[in-house]
Amino acid sequence: MVWLLFVLHLFIGATLAGVGLVAALVMGLDDVWGLGGAVLAGFVLAFPVAWLVARGLNSGQ
Repeated sequence: MVWLLFVLHLFIGATLAGVGLVAALVMGLDDVWGLGGAVLAGFVLAFPVAWLVARGLNSGQ
């Protein structure tokens, strides 16, 4: 399940980081710390989301 978790984190992390980046830009946070924080928050939030998705995919086995 660990390999599935990391593969899912790759895609989910990129998606959430992109969503955070767009949300930060819409809110007017156009400095390095605001954008970096939004990307980092998406990267960190992707771990539990990827874990839940991987657990759901493996529950059928």
